Amino acid sequence: MIAKKAPFRILWSNDTTHILSCYTPYRRDRSTFTADKMVASIDEVTGIGVDVQMLQPGFGWIPWYESTFYTRADHARWFEQRFPGKDPDPFTKYWLEGGDIVGDFVARCKEREQACFVSMRMNHSPFPGREEATSSRFYDEHPDYRTGPAPKWVCSPNWAIPEVREHRFTQIREMCERYDLDGFELDFMRYPLYFDPKATNPMQRRAIMTQFVARVRRLLDRTAKPGRRRWLCVRVPSEFEPHGALGIDLRAMVDAGVDMVNLSCYYFTQQQSDLARICAMLPGVPVYLEVTYCSSRNTTEGQRSGVRRLSTDHQLYTAAHLARQRGAQGMSLFNFVYYRHYRHEPPLAVIERMRDPKWLAEQPQWYFLDAHGFKYWQSDYRGPLPQEFAPAQTHAFDLDMAPTARAKQGLLRLMATEDMATSDWSAKMNGTPLAATEFVPAPLAHPYTSAIGTPSQYACFVCPPACIKNGTNRMEITLRGGKAMTLRYLDLMLW
Repeated sequence: MIAKKAPFRILWSNDTTHILSCYTPYRRDRSTFTADKMVASIDEVTGIGVDVQMLQPGFGWIPWYESTFYTRADHARWFEQRFPGKDPDPFTKYWLEGGDIVGDFVARCKEREQACFVSMRMNHSPFPGREEATSSRFYDEHPDYRTGPAPKWVCSPNWAIPEVREHRFTQIREMCERYDLDGFELDFMRYPLYFDPKATNPMQRRAIMTQFVARVRRLLDRTAKPGRRRWLCVRVPSEFEPHGALGIDLRAMVDAGVDMVNLSCYYFTQQQSDLARICAMLPGVPVYLEVTYCSSRNTTEGQRSGVRRLSTDHQLYTAAHLARQRGAQGMSLFNFVYYRHYRHEPPLAVIERMRDPKWLAEQPQWYFLDAHGFKYWQSDYRGPLPQEFAPAQTHAFDLDMAPTARAKQGLLRLMATEDMATSDWSAKMNGTPLAATEFVPAPLAHPYTSAIGTPSQYACFVCPPACIKNGTNRMEITLRGGKAMTLRYLDLMLW
């Protein structure tokens, strides 16, 4: 009998590029890609609680497998003409020399008895300045197919054009026909830019996307082995608001054959989302909340996009606890190994812990709100932070929490982009005034120092757990005196 519901709890995303870009124990050098490096990336997360390993085959423009519609010879000819004198990147070089990255991934997952998905980036635009490693003839020769705000940012193919959708579907079809996959994820988050809003309306966008999903569902059914279901997952924004601009209609997509919904905040860990509403809208459908190696970028150092505030174990546990309390079946881990960019090994031990709701419900908690730094073009979504404060001004913030009975102490910390030493702040939690206290750098221990700022950027308050409820909690923050400031981050710890 074919299973009707995906049984998985933990999804693991392997973006492939981390194998050479991160300081992995198995990298040795970053100039060449080999199959044994792919094997090592799979093995390090086998047997530690991961149910599904998902391969992202690059940006999606270069096949990285034995393609018939865009062959190695096709790409080699175009590359030589387009980038004379340049060498292909290590992944493309491996492919051009006969390697099969997708095949390597599938083979090792089968050997280790790991469920394997391909997670296909639906519209990942090539990086400006790195087109030789991230582009293809199709993208390069069709500037008329693109839409977007400016060439120096993101210009993605326009999904209102049938040829764009056909190109992507052909790649999906080839992989589903060639490989023994257990499932497929359509990653609508890379990049979340698909339509010209002036040329399409919400109904047209939803119809295009839902029809594409239905077409992939039929493909998966056609290529599945007898008695097996190939699971179809979609990676979509964790908030409803940007869905309309992207053509995302989750109810219609589930009716069209989607089995799993992966809620993402692009590449940030996020605890606050529309997960509860989505779970209520899709009863019985496995929903996952995505967490990553970082909770924000650019927290303290202007526009330096390389600065990251790393996700702590307790922030990850709190995200998992809250998600399970609000109806999620499990968690998804994206770009998780990128802790290594900051000379920290990824905390892989958290994976097994995130599978255990009872254990999670007994842990100290670390809630936070952050300006995630990513905006959905065509969308009004901006999030609650950053928030500018004028003197004597109050702003309210809602924080969904699921506190535990074990909590005896609580601390609220407010972080501004400016020095707060000469400012006067007050805070209320659900109407209860909170007493100011000294800065506490890490009430819940963690090893990370990147982007946490300085003590003078914080105002702190004692937050008795008794004033916090299960559900939406309203914080009222007031800048009582001093110069205007911008609130950049806030967190609340219970232990």
